[in-house]
Amino acid sequence: MSQPVTEISTPQGVTEDVIFPKGDLLSDEPPLETDRHREQIDFLIRLIKWLWRDRHDFYTTGNLTIYYSPNQKKSEDFRGPDFFVVLDTEKKDRKSWVVWQEDGKYPNIIIELLSDSTAAVDKNFKKQLYQNTFRTPDYFWFDPENYEFKGFHLVDGKYQELTPTSEGLLWSQQLGLYLGIYQEKLRFFTAEGQPVLLPEEEVSQQLQEINQQLAQERLRADRLAERLRAAGIDPDQI
Repeated sequence: MSQPVTEISTPQGVTEDVIFPKGDLLSDEPPLETDRHREQIDFLIRLIKWLWRDRHDFYTTGNLTIYYSPNQKKSEDFRGPDFFVVLDTEKKDRKSWVVWQEDGKYPNIIIELLSDSTAAVDKNFKKQLYQNTFRTPDYFWFDPENYEFKGFHLVDGKYQELTPTSEGLLWSQQLGLYLGIYQEKLRFFTAEGQPVLLPEEEVSQQLQEINQQLAQERLRADRLAERLRAAGIDPDQI
């Protein structure tokens, strides 16, 4: 990880590079590639937080640095998954995830969003890192541009690729949820295969159901009126 460099002048007028170590480090992740990547990460975070709004035993975030150095040094061994969830931990805001300050916990599930510049790393180096070092049970990747989607579960220390359902859903054992693509986004599904909805989506769905019911009532009323007219009865006079 690069360190900030400040040039100062010595009393003899000689310029030297002085490296100042960082203190309480924030996340050290590069900017996201596209708006789709950023929106997808935010979307997944919102879904889990809304679904588990009454729970206080998990942490979820995205594009945040995980420091995991066995020497407990933030200057070495760090990586920032696009999205991850840690279970059985305190639900609170963090500037970064420091493994040795979090009872040695690593993410239970990681999702990486593929791009042209990161796909090779996500499919190879990171997959091996999450398998061998993080020991993260569930690992998924998803490409927001071409919708490539795969998932893996840790079995006897090795990632085994998950087999999708007939609807293309992949099961996350750790979350007790399916993951799948719906309306061009990766999202979570219940064990029954129903998409997990955000509050505004729930309201929209309820309005659609109400409108459908009203339309059905109007259709039944129109058919009844036609039958009455066919029988010589003016429905407007009833």
